Amino acid sequence: MTANGHHFVRLEFSSAFEMLDFVQIVSDHMSRGVGLDEDAAHWVSVAIRESVINAIKHGNRNDENKHVFVEFEAATGAIGELTIRVRDQGEGFDPQEVADPLAPENLLKSSGRGIFLIRNFMDDVKLQRAPEGGMEIRMVKRVQASADGPTPAVGGLS
Repeated sequence: MTANGHHFVRLEFSSAFEMLDFVQIVSDHMSRGVGLDEDAAHWVSVAIRESVINAIKHGNRNDENKHVFVEFEAATGAIGELTIRVRDQGEGFDPQEVADPLAPENLLKSSGRGIFLIRNFMDDVKLQRAPEGGMEIRMVKRVQASADGPTPAVGGLS
């Protein structure tokens, strides 16, 4: 769907990890559409994947009767911007209670890094209880405009 330089894609699927590859295809397409470079698009993809895994595993507790909703909104213009919302149908949680993975007592724990990583990859992240129920994470990634044109590829590869 398109409206005034805005593109919307809404996905809804049951709690199945098999859907991750499909979500990634849409993520890559939308990232390219707003002008994110390959590196930024990769990290957006990682953040979305992490969010969907959290929604399935922690939010919906792997219940295939519960759905995951992923919304992409791509805004093109002076600065390209991709907004992604991932919502589950779980009980929800208090975002303030998520343990800091960098605290010494948590460094060796295998879980709890997802939201921390997402906050580092994205420009803006909000976690909230969704009005429809469940938890929603809203992530924004902006195209970083460089003064001297496109950034050269790292490592001499183009």
